[in-house]
Amino acid sequence: MTEKLFYQDSHLAKFIATVESCEQEGKYYKVVLNRTAFFSEGGGQKSDTGFLDGVRVFDVQEKDGILYHMTEEPLEVGKDITGEIDWKERFSKMQQHSGEHIVSGLIHQKYGYNNVGFHLGKDVVTMDFDGILTKDQLKQIEFLANEGVAKNLDIQVDYPTEEQLHKISYRSKIEIKGQIRIVTIKGYDVCACCAPHVKKTGEIGLIKLTNIQNYKGGVRINMLCGFRALADYNEKEMSVKKVSVAMSAKETEIVEAVEQLKEEKVQLKAEIALLQDKLLKSKASQIAEKQERVCLFESELEGNAPRELVNLLLEKEIKICCIFFGNDKENYRYVIGSHYVDTRPIAKSLNEKFGGRGGGKSEMVQGSLTGTKEEIYEFFTYDLFEK
Repeated sequence: MTEKLFYQDSHLAKFIATVESCEQEGKYYKVVLNRTAFFSEGGGQKSDTGFLDGVRVFDVQEKDGILYHMTEEPLEVGKDITGEIDWKERFSKMQQHSGEHIVSGLIHQKYGYNNVGFHLGKDVVTMDFDGILTKDQLKQIEFLANEGVAKNLDIQVDYPTEEQLHKISYRSKIEIKGQIRIVTIKGYDVCACCAPHVKKTGEIGLIKLTNIQNYKGGVRINMLCGFRALADYNEKEMSVKKVSVAMSAKETEIVEAVEQLKEEKVQLKAEIALLQDKLLKSKASQIAEKQERVCLFESELEGNAPRELVNLLLEKEIKICCIFFGNDKENYRYVIGSHYVDTRPIAKSLNEKFGGRGGGKSEMVQGSLTGTKEEIYEFFTYDLFEK
C-alpha cells in the first residue's frame, strides 16, 4: 500500500520517498514509491504531474491501494528520491474541485438535483445535473457560491466509521466500497470524495459559472474558479477592449454599437441586393433575344447572382446559357441553364475536359473547373456542340 501524503496535507508539493519498484511498460516505466504526494486519477479529474529526481511523471494510476507513477526514464529501486508535483496545476485543480462541491451542494439543497457527472479538464470544468435550471437560477447559485467563498470556511475531511456514516446525510456520485472519505463545507455541502481540496473556501477565489445547456434530460454547467476564472476574465476583457477600439465606443457601450452596426449591415445588404438586381437586368438587356447559345465570363459576380443572370437570359428565349465566374489562376465556377435541352450532358463534357465537378437538374447545372478563359470559351462555343 502506498502512503498517500496528499491526504495528510493537500498543500504538500515536495516530499522524500523510497523507490520500491520500477517496471518497464512499453516506452515508459511504472514506478512505485513507499509514499507519495501525487494524486492518482480519480474523482472526475486527471492525476497530478511533476518530477521524481528530475524524471518527469506524466500520469499516476492506482490499483489495489498501490500508486503507479508513469515516467519517461527508469529510477533506481531502493533509492531515496525527491518528488515534486506541479503545484500550479494541483492548486488549480483543488480550486475547481472545491468550487464544484459548493455549487453542487447548493443546487442539491435548493432544487434537490443530483450531480450525475463531473469532469475536471485542463481548460474546462463541467458538471451534469439531473434537473433543469434557468439562467436566472444559475445566477443566484453563482452569487450564493461566491458568498461561501467570502466566508472563508474550513473544508473539513473525515473518515467516519460505518456506524457514524449511517447518521450522516451526504452526497455521493457513485457507490463506494470500503472506507468512505467525507468532505464537508459547513452550510454548503457534505459529500463523499477522494480528491485533494483547498483548506479554506477563500482559497477557491472567484467562482464563475460560464455556460449552461440542456443535457440528457438535465443540464450541463461549465465552471471556472480562482486563477482560471481570472485568466478567462483577462481574455474577455482584452476582447472587449479591442472591440471598443474598433467600434470607437466606450467599453460599456459596445453592445449598443454592435446592434447599430448590425442594423447598418442589414440596410447595406438590402441596398446591395437592389443594386445587384439593377446590374443583372442591365447586363441581360445588352444580350440579344432568341440566340442559340450565350457564354459569358463575369468575374465580379458571386453568390446567387450567376443563377439569377442565367434565369434573366432564359426569359429572352435563349436556347442555352452559360455563365462562368472566377479566374484563370484559381478556377472557374459555372451555371448552365436551358428550357430546351438537358444541361447535364453539357456539364459532363465540360468537367471531363477541364477536370471539373458539379451537377444538378436537366434545366440547370452548377459546378467548377480549371482552365483559361480562352480554352473554356472555345470549347463551349465551338468544340462542344460540333461533336
